[in-house]
Amino acid sequence: MLVEIGRKSGCLCDWAEQGKLHCPLNVRASSEDVVTGELFGKLQLIDARWWLPDLLNRSLGTTVYRQQVFRNLEIKLWSTQPLFPAELLPWREGRTEVDVEIRWENPATTIFIEMKLGSDVSKTTSRTNGTEAYPSDQLIRNVRVGLHQAGWFRDGELFESSKRRFGLILVSPKSGHPLVDAYQDRSRLLNSIPRGSELIDLPDCPIIGASSYRGISQVLDKNLRFMSATEKKIANGLGEYLDLKSGQIMKKTQTGRRESGSLKFG
Repeated sequence: MLVEIGRKSGCLCDWAEQGKLHCPLNVRASSEDVVTGELFGKLQLIDARWWLPDLLNRSLGTTVYRQQVFRNLEIKLWSTQPLFPAELLPWREGRTEVDVEIRWENPATTIFIEMKLGSDVSKTTSRTNGTEAYPSDQLIRNVRVGLHQAGWFRDGELFESSKRRFGLILVSPKSGHPLVDAYQDRSRLLNSIPRGSELIDLPDCPIIGASSYRGISQVLDKNLRFMSATEKKIANGLGEYLDLKSGQIMKKTQTGRRESGSLKFG
């Protein structure tokens, strides 16, 4: 497991200290990055048919994703997206880094995954402070950037570009989140995007959803019978890892509540 050693064994490069790249010397065993790498590093060793469509359908509340051979499937961790057009925002914004980007071409689809371990979804991003007329939390930013990359914004070209199916999934120890529930209302989602009138439309399928760690374990358990012996071993180990992380966070949360109660009433 990666550990944080900081300056005990030398210095991190400037890019790592500035957060421009992910360095194994700057990652704690309890960090979201470690869980992201462990989860999707192992999932890539299992045929995507046995986890990807079920994960998407369960998380997004749909049935549109089929068990199939995914043509030109790519799974990128910590994927830096092109800058969102400045003319479509009332504030300055840097590049967006997506925890996991999944793409394939039959049909053309892009999925963003936002990973959480112990922290909540950020209500603001690095260049906003929450006083803007539009929400600027992590989820709406990822939705906005994803829709733009998937071709759902007008870009001034003479001919309309091809559009990709798009979805965003929040993966965390506990299933669900109030912001996910809010943005599942398509009218509210549209009204939360600056210059939403520049959207050609929204994808027909659900755009945003959520999954717990145990939800992923359940998807793997459901499809074990289709997997090879090696895939089964990986899936079982991954399920145990996710259950462990879920239990650790639950225990930490309960301990925090007890300590808070002791401070208040002791």
